Amino acid sequence: MKDQSLWYLENIDVNGIFCPKKMGDQHESLNHRTFEKGEYIYLPDQSSDRIYFLTSGRVKIGTYGESGKEITKAILEAGQVFGELSMIGEDKRRDFAYAMETSEACVLTTDEMKGLMRDHNGLSMFFMKIMGSRVLEMENRLESLVFKDSRSRIVEYLVNLVNTRGQRVGYEWVVRKFITHQEIANLTATSRQTVTTVLNELRSDNILTFNRKRLLVRDLDKLKEQIV
Repeated sequence: MKDQSLWYLENIDVNGIFCPKKMGDQHESLNHRTFEKGEYIYLPDQSSDRIYFLTSGRVKIGTYGESGKEITKAILEAGQVFGELSMIGEDKRRDFAYAMETSEACVLTTDEMKGLMRDHNGLSMFFMKIMGSRVLEMENRLESLVFKDSRSRIVEYLVNLVNTRGQRVGYEWVVRKFITHQEIANLTATSRQTVTTVLNELRSDNILTFNRKRLLVRDLDKLKEQIV
């Protein structure tokens, strides 16, 4: 079973609910948009009045620290939602959203979303699920930063990656579109050099292998045992 977390809400059929291509003429105001690779969908301090449902591509959610260093919060793929804080009173964006490749999303205003929630009773539970997952992920990340060393945080991220995005192939697990070492470092509050060292060690131990396109975990149980 796949884990639920702050940003990674797999198994939610947002396309079937929100995408205008599937909803016909009932909600013509819903806007299906394309964002080119390298395009910022929104930036910090911009007005927070839209919600996005990613239908294809990949989007990075992040922010900037006091020194201007980029902090990656999540890498989103098709079937995931972002920008939802506008539903609970966020006036200005605190994060940025960046298209890592050509991406498409259904874009709704908060008023349009409220209208859909009146028409679809299940949407209230959908947003409760998002907010509940947000709290759980926040607690998990804080616990990891406080109690786990850099190596364990990286391995824990890889395990969670398999749980949320992995596909089983025999006794192995494959994650396609593997992100860069720098992105993993940004997500785990470590350094790119540390990520590279840990991945190379795990590859030498025949626990996993990787390239720019995919991560292949040969023994998930042994990978989990690396978390201390």
